[in-house]
Amino acid sequence: MNSENKIIDVVVIGGGPAGLMAAQVASDAGLTVHLYDAMPSVGRKFLLAGKGGLNLTHSEGADTFAGRFGARREAISALLQDFDSGAVCAWAQGLGVETFVGSSGRVFPKDMKAAPLLRAWLHRLRHPATGAGVQFHMRHRWTGWAESAARSAPAHQSLCFDTPQGPVQVQARAVVLALGGGSWARLGSNGAWVPLLAQKGVAVAPLLPANCGFDVKGGWSAFFAEKFAGQPFKSVAMALTTAQGQTFQRKGEFVATATGVEGSLVYAASSLLRDDIIRTGSATFHLDLLPDLSAEKVLAEVSHPRGTRSLSSHLKSRLHLDGIKSALLHELLPKAVFENPAQLAAAIKALPITLQAARPLDEAISTAGGVLFEVLSPQLMLEALPGVFCAGEMLDWEAPTGGYLLTACFASGHKAGQGVVNFLSKNRL
Repeated sequence: MNSENKIIDVVVIGGGPAGLMAAQVASDAGLTVHLYDAMPSVGRKFLLAGKGGLNLTHSEGADTFAGRFGARREAISALLQDFDSGAVCAWAQGLGVETFVGSSGRVFPKDMKAAPLLRAWLHRLRHPATGAGVQFHMRHRWTGWAESAARSAPAHQSLCFDTPQGPVQVQARAVVLALGGGSWARLGSNGAWVPLLAQKGVAVAPLLPANCGFDVKGGWSAFFAEKFAGQPFKSVAMALTTAQGQTFQRKGEFVATATGVEGSLVYAASSLLRDDIIRTGSATFHLDLLPDLSAEKVLAEVSHPRGTRSLSSHLKSRLHLDGIKSALLHELLPKAVFENPAQLAAAIKALPITLQAARPLDEAISTAGGVLFEVLSPQLMLEALPGVFCAGEMLDWEAPTGGYLLTACFASGHKAGQGVVNFLSKNRL
């Protein structure tokens, strides 16, 4: 195994937003920083996130923003104190990228693109106004610590990497792990770090899909799947109450898939749906196909005499209910319901849809679970491994889409970078 005798101040493992931010903070403090990533280039998931318009953060108030992180609200709030949504915008502006607030409150670069921002960021990291800049090492897959590294943490960390040229060993005074979650393995986030940390006694919650799609119980019929997979349900509302008594109600959109449902409205409720399936084996939500109309109005229109018109024509004429919405009613309801106006009207306003499984982890937008905050210091250093910090999606938190994921990754990377600077200032070797 090739070994680098020189001891590096800081090794960052993982080239996503959290790792890059940690590298920036440490480098700006005058430390020698080397960043390692298993992929041929950094920021691959970041670039994918910007494919339809890079949603950097959200402009809503701090209290509402922190509430998006559910059970981890307190932990993420502590990170946001130093690097919140305003800091994200200021950071982007410092890279020459102007931002704007969209109609939904989401914040985007003015050109909507991720690539120019990433290029500007990498240029800043490689060529800072002062200092040597961050050195990047691609196609270096971290495989853990050298066997000689003591569990109680030696004076420095001895890290092992597999490379196209063979195994390499690197020495570092401090390490930031920013290895991502378990979704989108082809972009580098494959969760392979979990057993490496478990071997060191680090507590890790199981990685689970977040912001994910689901399979409906029993599957769609062949007709429905073939004709409507990929089509959206627009202007609908979802309501659910979990087995634990948690409630969710929101208007929005989602999409039918070949096996079930996915899309923004489903993602917003995905943690509740997923956890209900884990607890009870299934989860049911109720879909209001016409949320802008009252139940009384729907019943009146359904009950209106239709003469010789078919029921489908009647619903289309009176309620503008057709296409995928009409097909869903026929997919899920017994024929007898269509002969009973009261039952049909009730189903249009609250159609039960039962889900049996979340889609596989690798298909999810993001990941729940990860390194527990309870085994980390306030500056995200592992209590069991002094000098080793964790950041980004490998931490045990989750959030809906809307800029929250990226902001928390930036904030955790910033906090870990600050932690490294403080650690090395107190433990200069």
